[in-house]
Amino acid sequence: MERNDQVSRTAFPEHTVPRHTHRLAELCKAMGHPARVSIVNHLKRIDGCVCGRLVEALPLAQSTVSQHLKILKEAGLVRGEIEGPRTCYCLNPNVLEEFRVLTAGLMEGCRSAP
Repeated sequence: MERNDQVSRTAFPEHTVPRHTHRLAELCKAMGHPARVSIVNHLKRIDGCVCGRLVEALPLAQSTVSQHLKILKEAGLVRGEIEGPRTCYCLNPNVLEEFRVLTAGLMEGCRSAP
């Protein structure tokens, strides 16, 4: 466990914080790197699944893309389905909607700058 996770779990024990707050933090953490935002944006633009061509679309090494996809998959934002010798990646629309609702709830009541 990372030190930051230890500090946050000590300061905010799970039983005292609503589940949706933990879920929002999990999704924000998964989206907390420009490469992962780029992957999600790319998958959104193509509006479908990518099988092996994701590395060609991003200026990143295969191992880097794989690591970022793993984090996105663990959060549920991306699904990976094996098709023959390769894995096809798609956005998970249900989790994206969950993320949208949670972030909208966070912003509820905030005023925009004049």
